Amino acid sequence: MNEHGFDEIAREAAASLLENFWVIREKEPELYQKIRERESVLRNFFLEKLGFNLVIHRMFSRIEKFPVEPEPWMGIQEFRELRDYVLFCCILAYMEGKTIDEQFLLSDLCEELAALYPGEEGLDWTHYEHRKSLVRVLQFAAELGLVKLVDGDIGEFNYSETSEALYEVPLVSRYFLRSFPRDLTVIERKEDFLKIAAGTTEEDENTGLKRRHRVYRRLFLCPVMYAGGPEDPDFLYLRNYRNRIRDDVEKYSSFQFELFKNCAMLTLSENKKMYSIYPDNRAISDIALQFAGIIREEKEADDIPLQYDGSLCLTPVDFEKRVGYCKERYGAGWSKQYREAPVHETARDLLELLMDWRMASQEETTGVISLHPLLARTVGRYPGDFEAGGERDANE
Repeated sequence: MNEHGFDEIAREAAASLLENFWVIREKEPELYQKIRERESVLRNFFLEKLGFNLVIHRMFSRIEKFPVEPEPWMGIQEFRELRDYVLFCCILAYMEGKTIDEQFLLSDLCEELAALYPGEEGLDWTHYEHRKSLVRVLQFAAELGLVKLVDGDIGEFNYSETSEALYEVPLVSRYFLRSFPRDLTVIERKEDFLKIAAGTTEEDENTGLKRRHRVYRRLFLCPVMYAGGPEDPDFLYLRNYRNRIRDDVEKYSSFQFELFKNCAMLTLSENKKMYSIYPDNRAISDIALQFAGIIREEKEADDIPLQYDGSLCLTPVDFEKRVGYCKERYGAGWSKQYREAPVHETARDLLELLMDWRMASQEETTGVISLHPLLARTVGRYPGDFEAGGERDANE
């Protein structure tokens, strides 16, 4: 490898850093070593193109990621309730008072969490849902490497508040939180928080460097980048520098860059396990492909009004009607779960998936659903020899 080149090993390392919170040396020694070996080219790529700092510690490596705009899917997928996030923060506060390699009992943690938990409602460990929240949080923390389970089974806490487990504080837990130059408790708007994370001010937010960082972060961290209007400066930058961006994407990753009238995205020509991709192997993803085909047929018929960016706006009732039509047309091949489920449940799951992948959005006050251009570009249909009553997956 050329000393300053970006080879396949560097691309694999960059993908792992983008997809994961961090790479812990003890868990993934080979990957960690690849990152160390390509430290120079990786550091230059992340800092120059995305404005991210590469942190390499003797125990782990990571990039300090932050989005241009928060997305629903950027939360912790294992968490189900707001309580989960609060408990997670309380556990981090509890561990600040522990030394490295110090051990603690689940019962002691529960006692401290009850004291730390904010609000009047508090925690009640005799309540099943409260215990379930703590189990989710501790399982996530252990998987991430923030705590180490020494003895016991945290799953038993689901069934009894008297169950016990022994944990240990690993070294990497001290490096989970980022350092910020300002007191975060005085920040009231998420926009201000993101500016601090990016190190930008009102004055330099629209400089060429910061705009490049925003465009590349949107491309590499989000499923699609949409134009915010005909004069969107970030999208104009993307159009003006599309050849350079295409070269960079192909040089630094396994993606291909695609640019259309009002949207841009990175795509893969083949499935790679290191990435979270659409469509995945869930039954609802098959339905999404078929639903997209129906919407595309409507658009091509040109008998429905579209927004300036090509989006189709539907009421929740109209959205559900189209899901029902999709079921009538393709439902014989759906999984048992969705063949038997009411249409409104399928519509709910489908909308959640489409919103996660930025193929749809919903207006909070009116409930109006916008189906965005990316949806109609990802179409799947059963093969021509499909017979009603048979079961098979959707195919491109």
